[in-house]
Amino acid sequence: MKNFTSIGVVLFLLLSLGCSGGGEDKPKTMLDTADFQKQLLRKLISSKPGDVIDIPEGVFSINRSLSLNVNGVTIRGAGMDKTILSFKEQIQGAEGILVSASDFTIENLAIEDTVGDALKVNGGENIIIRNVRVEWTNGPATSNGAYGVYPVQTRNTLIEGVVAIGASDAGIYVGQSRNVIVRGSRAESNVAGIEVENTIGADVYGNVAINNTGGILVFNMPNLPQPGHSTRIFENKIFNNNTDNFGHEGTPVAAVPAGSGIVINSNDRVEIFKNEIAENNTANIVISSYFTAGYYGDKSTQADFDPYPESIYIYDNNFSGGGASPDHLKLKALKLAKFGLFGRLPDILWDGVINQEKLVDGELPEEFKLCIDNGSAGILNVDFLNGYRNISTDLSFHRCSLKKLSKVVLDFDNTQSKADHLAALEGPDEK
Repeated sequence: MKNFTSIGVVLFLLLSLGCSGGGEDKPKTMLDTADFQKQLLRKLISSKPGDVIDIPEGVFSINRSLSLNVNGVTIRGAGMDKTILSFKEQIQGAEGILVSASDFTIENLAIEDTVGDALKVNGGENIIIRNVRVEWTNGPATSNGAYGVYPVQTRNTLIEGVVAIGASDAGIYVGQSRNVIVRGSRAESNVAGIEVENTIGADVYGNVAINNTGGILVFNMPNLPQPGHSTRIFENKIFNNNTDNFGHEGTPVAAVPAGSGIVINSNDRVEIFKNEIAENNTANIVISSYFTAGYYGDKSTQADFDPYPESIYIYDNNFSGGGASPDHLKLKALKLAKFGLFGRLPDILWDGVINQEKLVDGELPEEFKLCIDNGSAGILNVDFLNGYRNISTDLSFHRCSLKKLSKVVLDFDNTQSKADHLAALEGPDEK
């Protein structure tokens, strides 16, 4: 009877890893058998375009990185709180799951406690990351993996319904990519909640960023294949991002001050509108050049890099609180001197750095300006390059408007069937 039961369990696991389907009874406790991991690895290695790898309900202990390099594959669990891949005992590899493929979908599962990045997608087109939770269950710690969800150098990427907790760099990160949508997701207790870096065309909307060091970041970094531009941040809730910075020393996010709601650094054509932004203790919005970040380095090695944030448009946001306890000694002193012990910095903090080479008759053309049309929201220009000597709250320079950015449209249609995706991938039928 004992042998018969063991054979039945193995058969169940084999069947549950097949393409779609599976039985009604699903495991609900830790399943750390070597058999399960081996079968999952085999399915990933032997997968073909069109395969759906179903992972049943349960907590599965995985001790090495998983990888996929076949186009047109879906990995699907039973729910982000039902199917849990635990990498707490990981002894091999850095990432939890590493994907180098197009037409890839992963949904309805959790990835926990990886040594490095939880889910990295390197290259590829038509990427869907949906209803996935990535978490370091010990809470914020520098020893946690850097990135939660981490697509890089992708085109047409949809991230929706993701939950990211505890990353020592960014919970949800998109880098060096084109055509990106991040929506309906939650980033909590990361250094950067959501980060868009060197990416062209991104819509970030309907998300919650709470209790991170910085809520939503839009950065351009040097020495990367492409500069980023054209990002819309709208209809998000960005609250209480006051967690002490626990990023690795020397990394760009380690310079992000705790208490930052939205941070724009060296990026162009960014539109910020219809967000609820509240109680971020340094500032609800920070606009800065690469000079201010403190890691600018030798510009002679990056001749084509543009360190200035330009064409930034802020309008119709709902601000409250913020600026009560800035995470910078000079800003603390400035707040005390200009706004008093119980005062607050204005909602928008700007380093005041502009490209002097673009001035026309001593003025920056409107198309390159930081434009603000946001009711009573104020600004603080800290005059960084002049050592904070001429700080200003004058809004007159910023009373302007910019042409609004276009909606990001992914090249694949969300209503299109997987079969249609694969038909397009494989080419037309021969008649």
